Amino acid sequence: MKLHEYQAKQLFDRVGIPVPFGVVARTPEEAGRCYETVRKQRLGGEGFVCNVKAQLHAGGRGKVGGVVAVRSAADAATAAAGLLGRRLVTKQTGAEGLPVSAVLVDERSTLARELYLALTIDRFHAQPMILASARGGMDIEDVAATAPSAIVRTPIEIAIGVSDAACAEIARQFQLTGEHPAICARVIRAMWEVFQAHDASLIEINPLGITTDNRLLAVDAKVTLDDNALFRHPELAALRDESQEHPLELKASQIGISYVGLDGNIGCLVNGAGLAMATNDIIKLSGGNPANFLDVGGGANVEQVTNAFAIILADTRVKAVLVNIFGGIMRCDWIAEGLLKATQQLEVKVPIVVRLQGTNVEEGRRLLTTAQRLNLISVNELADAARKAVELATA
Repeated sequence: MKLHEYQAKQLFDRVGIPVPFGVVARTPEEAGRCYETVRKQRLGGEGFVCNVKAQLHAGGRGKVGGVVAVRSAADAATAAAGLLGRRLVTKQTGAEGLPVSAVLVDERSTLARELYLALTIDRFHAQPMILASARGGMDIEDVAATAPSAIVRTPIEIAIGVSDAACAEIARQFQLTGEHPAICARVIRAMWEVFQAHDASLIEINPLGITTDNRLLAVDAKVTLDDNALFRHPELAALRDESQEHPLELKASQIGISYVGLDGNIGCLVNGAGLAMATNDIIKLSGGNPANFLDVGGGANVEQVTNAFAIILADTRVKAVLVNIFGGIMRCDWIAEGLLKATQQLEVKVPIVVRLQGTNVEEGRRLLTTAQRLNLISVNELADAARKAVELATA
């Protein structure tokens, strides 16, 4: 679950990470009042400069007009009016964009340098990792793609935490001097505190700015929480903004199905996360593109299979469906019943390739072969099933 920038900065402020002073607004009139609040708090005079920043769960907003500099309450209200209610399209949102229902009005600082600092999970080594780069800012994705060595990766031993040596090395990479190395170390340790205390999977400060008046500030903030741990943090779960989520992913999460939308045209219904990833891989190796990652779960029932199939078919890009089931806890005849029930309830116009193996596989295949109305092809081997799905999707 992602947090908005203003929510992430509230967490930062509680642990002592320095952030620009700001107030969130949900109407143009409120944005005007927020400007005055920020100006007075910062003892600013006439023409004091603030940002009006669209709040959405995607990066790249600054390049598409999602961050506006203003010098008066009237300007802040006008800027907010131009953002609120709009669907902002960035390179991370897709063509449909994301709705803006709130803006953050905060002080605008002139930056001498922009750094990048993040905490995430290194899944290859199963441990947390610090990412740091002296080349922070809006083009950090380009830096990662073209100059990966500019991003320093430092593993964290969970039993030890963030070491003095790690902080010193990052300060050296940042070329910090004076009091900034000590401040940077406090920021890194505070990020680690938030990371652990809130079961985060990502904490990102981009940029970590050095201002012209020599302050170190978390100018922007991103926090992503582990959905599987939200039951431990009801106060954070309450911050969820469902308007920022893909409708199909949201629907799937509400019924307990792991679903991630992709940009292909072959729908996938699989039981087990590892098997789902392998299925996506073999589709790519066969020359196709999966439309989704979908793990229906090891113990799903007929109703859940039906719901999963409905989610797949709701994606209008899907031209064929590959069902790949290994029957262990999930019985193959349950999958077959779910498919038959789905075709009774839904208007299925795309071909379905089914590969069943495992518990009750013969009964499952028998049920499917008796359904003459279903545009279904049963294939025993996964590689053959993937090739057939690609063929049908491109026909």
